[in-house]
Amino acid sequence: MQKSEVLVKIENFQRALNRLDEAVQRAKDDLDKDGVIQRFEFTIELLWKVLKAILAYQGIECYSPRNCIKEAYKAYLIDDDEIILDMLEDRNKSSHVYSETTSEEIFERIKKVYINYLKNLNLKEKV
Repeated sequence: MQKSEVLVKIENFQRALNRLDEAVQRAKDDLDKDGVIQRFEFTIELLWKVLKAILAYQGIECYSPRNCIKEAYKAYLIDDDEIILDMLEDRNKSSHVYSETTSEEIFERIKKVYINYLKNLNLKEKV
């Protein structure tokens, strides 16, 4: 993995995160909240793939989202693996089961916890 490839992946993640943040700020109704959750799913998918790319650049292999998050924590790329594992679990819940209550709970976690954590990751500094 070349550094330039890693930086492109980080930029793609950052763009997705910015779009997620924009959606969170504008969400007013259930349709908007569904859009936030879909953008969240996409952003979390990009996050674990960015972590995988950074780890590969450092010579560390990982194969699954959970494994990459654990390895990223061990390599000090992230300071809290549990919150990202929570995000992964919420992404899986929202992708596979629809429940209005669950959707609302996930939206609130995105808005109140996840978005701030993601915005403070500073992954470019880790390459």
